[in-house]
Amino acid sequence: MQDYREFLAEVLIPADRLQQRIQELGAEISRDYEGQDLMLICILRGGVMFLTDLMRAITVPHTVDFMAISSYGAGVRQTSGQVRISLDLSSSVEGRNVMLVEDIIDSGHTIASVLELLSARRPQSLKVCTLLDKAERREAHVPIDYYGFVIPNKFVFGYGLDLDEYYRNLPFIGVVQAEKFLHTT
Repeated sequence: MQDYREFLAEVLIPADRLQQRIQELGAEISRDYEGQDLMLICILRGGVMFLTDLMRAITVPHTVDFMAISSYGAGVRQTSGQVRISLDLSSSVEGRNVMLVEDIIDSGHTIASVLELLSARRPQSLKVCTLLDKAERREAHVPIDYYGFVIPNKFVFGYGLDLDEYYRNLPFIGVVQAEKFLHTT
């Protein structure tokens, strides 16, 4: 794979702004869940970087679990609309205050399916926290309780979001210069 700078059109959200906003989200969640049981569920793989930083910013005790969901294939930049669970939770959500932690919500189909699945498992409450909200792409109604940034309809990568599974490690959110990326894959 080539150097990410060949595909980078712009840095949409710099690392320092990401970290500042995550601290703000952590403080807000901590206030809202003071004295309550909280379970964070991370959607793998893109949400891991956001989850780890968010966990450190949340001051109330909480547990963590993971799900792996796919609605995209390798090299595909639009959801297929079909959601497949490749890793389910290892613990029960019944009677718990559950917060789904996601890297990005665009069409909303994937997260809507996950919310439907988790609701059937009878949590006490079920909320959504996403780092990025690509609201103008929304096709399915998704209640977003906490969000980091509303972003334009651009193909983004970095800070957990990948380009064909690469570049998740970047500390910022960048916009793909699509014509250059498409010609090299």
